[in-house]
Amino acid sequence: MRKIFLIVLCSFTLTGYSQWSPAGDKIKTKWASEIDINNVLLEYPRPIMERPNWQNLNGLWDYAIAPVGMHEWDKSDGKILVPFPVESSLSSIQKTLGKNNELWYSREFTVPERWNNGKVLLHFGAVDWKADVWVNGIKIGSHTGGYTPFSFDITAVLTKGNNKLTVKVWDPTNDGFQPRGKQINNPHGIWYTPVSGIWQTVWMESVPKHYITNLKTTPDIDGNRLCVEVATNENNLSDIIEVSVWDSGKLVASGKSVSGQAVEVLMKDIKLWSPDSPHLYDLKVTLSNAGKVLDEVKSYAAMRKYSTQRDKNGIVRLQLNNKDLFQFGPLDQGWWPDGLYTAPTDEALAYDIIKTKDFGYNMIRKHVKVEPARWYTHCDKLGIIVWQDMPNGDKSPQWQNKKYFDGNELKRAANSETNYKKEWKEIIDYLYSYPCIGVWVPFNEAWGQFKTQEIAEWTKTYDPSRLVNPASGGNHYTCGDILDLHNYPGPDMFLYDAQRATVLGEYGGIGLPLADHIWQPDKNWGYVQFKNSKEVTDEYIKYANNLKTLIKAGFSAAVYTQTTDVEVEVNGLITYDRKVIKVDEPRLKQVNQEICKALD
Repeated sequence: MRKIFLIVLCSFTLTGYSQWSPAGDKIKTKWASEIDINNVLLEYPRPIMERPNWQNLNGLWDYAIAPVGMHEWDKSDGKILVPFPVESSLSSIQKTLGKNNELWYSREFTVPERWNNGKVLLHFGAVDWKADVWVNGIKIGSHTGGYTPFSFDITAVLTKGNNKLTVKVWDPTNDGFQPRGKQINNPHGIWYTPVSGIWQTVWMESVPKHYITNLKTTPDIDGNRLCVEVATNENNLSDIIEVSVWDSGKLVASGKSVSGQAVEVLMKDIKLWSPDSPHLYDLKVTLSNAGKVLDEVKSYAAMRKYSTQRDKNGIVRLQLNNKDLFQFGPLDQGWWPDGLYTAPTDEALAYDIIKTKDFGYNMIRKHVKVEPARWYTHCDKLGIIVWQDMPNGDKSPQWQNKKYFDGNELKRAANSETNYKKEWKEIIDYLYSYPCIGVWVPFNEAWGQFKTQEIAEWTKTYDPSRLVNPASGGNHYTCGDILDLHNYPGPDMFLYDAQRATVLGEYGGIGLPLADHIWQPDKNWGYVQFKNSKEVTDEYIKYANNLKTLIKAGFSAAVYTQTTDVEVEVNGLITYDRKVIKVDEPRLKQVNQEICKALD
């Protein structure tokens, strides 16, 4: 009897995994082998606003790739592992979608009985690019934008027992007008494999009938205040919002307001957030009416300030908490050989940030990509300032002489501009309350750059609490807070702005290909290439010493290219599979710490 039981158990286990295995023969991270298809990225996906009752919907879904224009789910092509994009190895599919096809997903789910007294929200962390969603055959909504979360109230269409969720995605990559970062249909050089479909966690949440929809948290260290704006699904002026602030389990401050008014909390004896001391306060936000608690969420906040100030030598410097700080970190693209845009596990997601701290940096430039919410929480907790790029990429409407445009090109230019503004606002809204975000970067190297002054001024007006770097290494205009230069391979200051902070937004790119850790054995490149770790480290130190001189001359920040190798690029400090650190870490850390403290 015991022997029969063991045979049945083995058969079940193998059957579960026979529906999924990584596709292709490219290199993979160590975390790829740790994936449990029944427990994929199980961590709470939105730590900036947390509730206890939620359900993860990641895992194996049915999928199909069908020509554009199909109006309903037809026939499954097999199983896909959500939330890994269809082009990735970890999806088990590894197929390019293309502009002429749509990607269909389907799965069944049940809603816990204890959720019956309120509403049920369906959340998507991110879907690239256009998503249409049905529950039980009823369309509940659509969303465009590949980098921001969205949700739907699905309460009215739910049934007892099994429910069916269907998602249709269209993503033309560089054949469309939408922001796409480094994705391209023909990957080569600095351009990488497309990412289509669901690529962040899908989840459900139980909320009361009257509930909190968003928090917008703004610290004011000069006024010793924390401002919390709380949005709800109903605008009832008799509702009361209360915010309590906790430090190590102890209540330290609180404030109240009526619904629609910001809660201003007076903070005493504040502890400032910085890379050296990333102190976070816990928040509890309560919505009540006539003394009855309607909804409550957990959050966190930090007291910190980003600004610029002229130093004693007349140089405009970046400041954190009213003190000069040289911000120094790597260009971080956030790509994975097995998951592309999606890290295999939460441990993997945090790994690059942890190593950035280990290397002695205090900042990361998140390059033309937006990460899942948990990535920013990791930065908040570890103490890393983030420069957040807009993942733009379409042709620039203002570069072209419109008299040469045909009608389709004019339409694309107009769509590109409208959509850019929509998605940029959504990204800022999404990331506003994360303390680590210090600089907004609307454009990179003139990729899709247009109306730079207008976009920079809008960004600064919309979020005056951060600095604006209008065009990192791009067409320069006298707007925003920063002049950003790119120079490869070594650092150089070929322009200087006496009215704004001057920074080196990219330099370096020292390459080292390592056998068994490269994406494509016959094609790899760096701006310069060396043969071993010592040579790479020596070159890095040489650039770092040059940078020290340029800090005195006027640079206020610098970004080294880059954290990891990415596809055929081999200029990372770490291999693409995250298995080898390619530099002498102690030497790297020592010189990086010296640079970060250069303005002390």
